Amino acid sequence: MRSVRSLAQGSIVVGVAVLGLKYVAYYLTGSVALLSDAIESIVNVVTAIVALLAIDLSAKPADEEHPYGHHKAEYFSAVVEGVLIVLAAILILREAWFSYLAPRALDAPWLGLAVNALATALNAVWAWVLINWGRRLRSPALAADGRHLLADVVSSIGVLGGVGVAALSGIAILDPILAALVALNILWAGWGLMKESLSGLMDEAIPPATLANIKKIISTQSHGAIEAHDLRTRRAGSMTFIDFHLVVAGTTTVSAAHKICDNLEGAIRKEIGEALITIHVEPDDKAKHSGIVVL
Repeated sequence: MRSVRSLAQGSIVVGVAVLGLKYVAYYLTGSVALLSDAIESIVNVVTAIVALLAIDLSAKPADEEHPYGHHKAEYFSAVVEGVLIVLAAILILREAWFSYLAPRALDAPWLGLAVNALATALNAVWAWVLINWGRRLRSPALAADGRHLLADVVSSIGVLGGVGVAALSGIAILDPILAALVALNILWAGWGLMKESLSGLMDEAIPPATLANIKKIISTQSHGAIEAHDLRTRRAGSMTFIDFHLVVAGTTTVSAAHKICDNLEGAIRKEIGEALITIHVEPDDKAKHSGIVVL
């Protein structure tokens, strides 16, 4: 948890630094395309703050009102981020339209582009850090923030190239056209974030590869059982929820069945990490002969 929170705090610091650099780039050039880059960085800072709040909330232990914990709070962070991206895109399109109606030559384009390039490089490094650690720590908020920054990096590179072409060619109208393209790109990124987050809020099952690993563990580590069936899974933030029915011989004692379940839960957690596992033990006359056969 401490690592996740530290990374979220780092996102705020990096976001403010990148925002400052991109605004300087816009101030030097007057480019509406570079302004669009700066507006997106404002979103980055706000969403980094929202992500930190969501991470703090998701780490709270279960209570009477939330017996399964607060793990889904991180998904709300990603939804908020997607909404803010859409709002930023609308603002950028507005600025691009006015600039298209009255295009003007850029001031000090090369110095502004150099400053923007520095900000883009900083964003690229931090996006890589967030995506990698977000996956390792299984934090949807960090991973979503990293993917958004990566989309920002891609659009920034396009802006740098386009503004450079506009400066060399003297075609001022290229600047607002680039800004509009940036807006469309981040709209697409915002939609992707919201779609993924809604999947988590709707209790979507874990990935097929992970599910296959769980089935293999049940099949090979349930020594003393007969079969398992009605396996269900879902993920909320860093927590994976798993429940299934485990069939044992009718003569199996409660103590022996409990030991089988303990061994099985330990093997599953060793493979996939943090998980809340519920196993319903049944006698052999409840076997369905269609689930997971214990080897």
